[in-house]
Amino acid sequence: QVQLVESGGGLVQAGGSLRLSCAASGRTFSTYHMGWFRQAPGKGREFVATTKWDTGSTRYADPVKGRFTISRDNAKNTVFLQMNGLKPEDSAVYYCAAGENLPLLHGGRADYWGQGTQVTVSS
Repeated sequence: QVQLVESGGGLVQAGGSLRLSCAASGRTFSTYHMGWFRQAPGKGREFVATTKWDTGSTRYADPVKGRFTISRDNAKNTVFLQMNGLKPEDSAVYYCAAGENLPLLHGGRADYWGQGTQVTVSS
């Protein structure tokens, strides 16, 4: 059993930055691959970024490459998403996810999900 709680969302103007945090509790955090997903109104949940628990290697969706950075602090059981150069199309509810299977996580099949945090980017 793992609990994930996101924070750091809010309203920001286009071109601005936000840093999302996901705090994990319960089962050992460091052995899970971690990811961020987002869902905009009228759209399905889409992949944003993942980081592998053992190597720290990362993967990003094309629309966020060069602007978003995923990182983790295993000692603090926390994963982050630094978002720079935000665009209105980035507006969505952002979800933190944990999974033991990396390919499944990339495909949106996580073992655990957070409740989501709203990010709104105004033009």
